Amino acid sequence: MRTELYIDGQWVRPVQGKTFPTVNPATEEVIHAIPSATAEDVDRAVAAARRAFDGDGWPKLDARSRARYLRAIAAGIRKRLDELARLEVVDNGKPLAEARGDIEDSAGCFDYYAGLAEELAAAPAEEIMVSDDRFTSKAVREPLGVVGAIIPWNYPLLMAAWKVAPALAAGCTVVLKPSELTSLTALELGAIAAEAGLPAGVLNIVTGTGGEAGQAIIDHPLIDKLAFTGSVPTGSKVMAAAARDIKRVSLELGGKSPFVIFADADIEQAVEWIMFGIFWNQGQVCSATSRVLIEAPVYEQVMARLCEAARAISIGNGLDDGVLLGPLVSRGQYDKVLAAIEAARDAGATVAFGGKRPEGLDKGYYLEPTILTEVPADSAAWREEIFGPVVCARPFETEAEAVELANDSRYGLAAAVMSRDEARAERVAAAFRAGIVWINCSQPTFTEAPWGGYKQSGLGRELGRWGLENYLEIKQITSYASKEPWGWYLN
Repeated sequence: MRTELYIDGQWVRPVQGKTFPTVNPATEEVIHAIPSATAEDVDRAVAAARRAFDGDGWPKLDARSRARYLRAIAAGIRKRLDELARLEVVDNGKPLAEARGDIEDSAGCFDYYAGLAEELAAAPAEEIMVSDDRFTSKAVREPLGVVGAIIPWNYPLLMAAWKVAPALAAGCTVVLKPSELTSLTALELGAIAAEAGLPAGVLNIVTGTGGEAGQAIIDHPLIDKLAFTGSVPTGSKVMAAAARDIKRVSLELGGKSPFVIFADADIEQAVEWIMFGIFWNQGQVCSATSRVLIEAPVYEQVMARLCEAARAISIGNGLDDGVLLGPLVSRGQYDKVLAAIEAARDAGATVAFGGKRPEGLDKGYYLEPTILTEVPADSAAWREEIFGPVVCARPFETEAEAVELANDSRYGLAAAVMSRDEARAERVAAAFRAGIVWINCSQPTFTEAPWGGYKQSGLGRELGRWGLENYLEIKQITSYASKEPWGWYLN
C-alpha cells in the first residue's frame, strides 16, 4: 500500500507529513495510514499539471500516442485485477465479485477512451458550411486544460477511471483527489500510470480530506475545470467556487430514483430488479432506485415476495464466498443510515423487513437489507437520499399518478419502469424527468452511454462521447478564401 502522494511522476511525502487512517469496514480495524495532502501539496500537483499541459506538450501529442498510454494503463489494471479487487473490498466493503467487476470496468473505460482518442486524431476538425462562399470555416476540438477531479467512495477506482480516462484522451492533465474513505486503489492507479510511462505531471494523485485537499483544488486559480461526483451540498460548493473564476464544471450528484412496477410485470423479475436496484453495493449508489411504486393490484404480492427474497440475502465480509451484501463504508455512513431509518419510523413509516444489525455480526458496519412501507410522501425517507440498503415502497392506482409521484423530486438522475406493455413502458420512460431511464431493468451501466441527471442531480454528462466532450473546448477558425480584396471601407 502506498504511503506517499503521486505528484509530477514521483512519489513524495506530504509537505506537512500528515496522515490519516483508513479502516476496513468489515472488521473496524485500521489497515493503513494514508498521506494527507494540504494546500501546499495541491499547489505542487497543479504546477506539475500546468507545466505538463502548457510546456511539455501533452495536449500537442498526437491523440493516437495518447491512446497508447491509455491502453497501457488498461493493461496494467488487468494485470493486477485480483490485487486491486481485494484492495477495494478491504477499503470499501463491497463483495469481491462486485469489486472484480468494477476493476474490469475500469480497465474497459481506459480502453474505450483510447478508441475515442484515435477517432479524435482521425477527425480533429469539422468543416462548417457558411452563408458567404468567400469564407471557409471549421470547428476544432482542443483539450480544455488542467482538470481538478474529485471522486466519491462508492466505486473508488471506477469513478477515477470515469474522469481520468476521458480527460487524458482529450489531452488534458489531471489532479485527482479520491475520497479519504477509499484512497487505496486510486494511489495504485498512480503506480500503474508510472509503469505505463505516462509523462510526468499528466496525472497527479493527492489524497487528503475534503476540507484541506478538496477545498484547495476547487479554489485553485490555475485549474481550468472541476469534475466532481458526490453529494448535492458539496456539489453546490464546487459550483460556487467555479463561478468565481468562471471555471468549467461538471457535477454528478445525488438521486432518489423511482422504480414504477405495473401489475402486468413478471413478479419474480420485478423483485429481482428491485433488489438489484437498491441492495447492490449496499445501496451506496447514486442512481439506486430507492423509491418503488407498485400498481395497487399486485402491491401486497410484490411486497411479500420482496421481504422473502431480502431475508435470503447473504450478509458478511466481502472476501467471503457467496456474500451479496457487505458492510457500509464507514462508521459515519452506518450511523447516518440507521438515523434515517429511525426518522422514517418517527414519520410514520413501517419497517417491513430489516432495519438493524444482522444477528451474529458484532463487528463491522453491517446492516440488514431494509424495506420501508407506508412511507409518507413528504417525509425525508421518501424525498432524500439515504445511500444505504434501504428501499421505500408505495402503491399507486393509475399511470398518471405513478408518473406524478416519480417526478415529484428535486432529483432527476435515474428512473425505471417495468411492464409487459411496450407502448406503456416507452410512454412512461418518456415522461420521466431523469437523465437515465431503464425499461424492465435497473442499474445496467455502459461506458458507451451518457451518464448524468436532471435538476439537482448534476450538470453535464459522463461516459460515452459525451464524457470526452466534457474535457474539450470548441474553437472556430474562419478564413477569407476569396482572391478579391474585402474592401469594406471603399466606395
